[in-house]
Amino acid sequence: MLRNVSLEEISDGRLYGLNDMAKLGCNDCSGCSSCCRGMGNTIVLDPYDVWRLTGGLGMSLQQLLAGHLELNVVDGIILPNLKLAGDSEQCTFLNEAGRCSIHPYRPGICRLFPLGRYYEEDGFRYILQVHECEKQNRSKVKIRKWMDTPDMERYDAYIADWHAFLSKLRAKLEKETLAGASSDAADEEASSQDLAKSISMYVLQQFYLLLYDTSRDFYSQYEARMAAAKEWSKNL
Repeated sequence: MLRNVSLEEISDGRLYGLNDMAKLGCNDCSGCSSCCRGMGNTIVLDPYDVWRLTGGLGMSLQQLLAGHLELNVVDGIILPNLKLAGDSEQCTFLNEAGRCSIHPYRPGICRLFPLGRYYEEDGFRYILQVHECEKQNRSKVKIRKWMDTPDMERYDAYIADWHAFLSKLRAKLEKETLAGASSDAADEEASSQDLAKSISMYVLQQFYLLLYDTSRDFYSQYEARMAAAKEWSKNL
């Protein structure tokens, strides 16, 4: 989810790599689940999240959408996110003790928190968001360890590739929307809406609804789908 803010507003001003240490340690969130409440629709899932969740829970995305997930528009494209419930607007995966019931296969944004990503032309670096986690006196933890994800170099390359692909689709949408706004023709506006729908439906089907083989390596499956998607996007 794109944010129009400066680094100075939200972070300590530093850019971190995988082997850097940052003040992240929070005693395993003992007695606290604040970051699992009131997040709105911001915990957006990427394809790796879906592969990990469906494999860990033994459920299809359609089954998860019937209870724990929902679909929302994220910067012009429909994507799945964690659903909130109850008066406290808490993640539906929190148990009665306020602990995460899917911790081994929790989404990437949950693993990232309170880190963020600062995207550059050739990838991204990590930032430490200073207004997010309520825990005080956090200890330093190496970012690679904090993310708790195998083969972090490959994972980060995948995240950068996924972000770049969505960014190109959004740029195309924005161009089409601006063209429609500069014209009074109703058919221009309809064309923009049709494009947005076409992109969302393709992304959902190609990267989310089409079943993954959770017994196989995720990245090879993603790369095959992305190769096809990049060919498809040339005709937009």
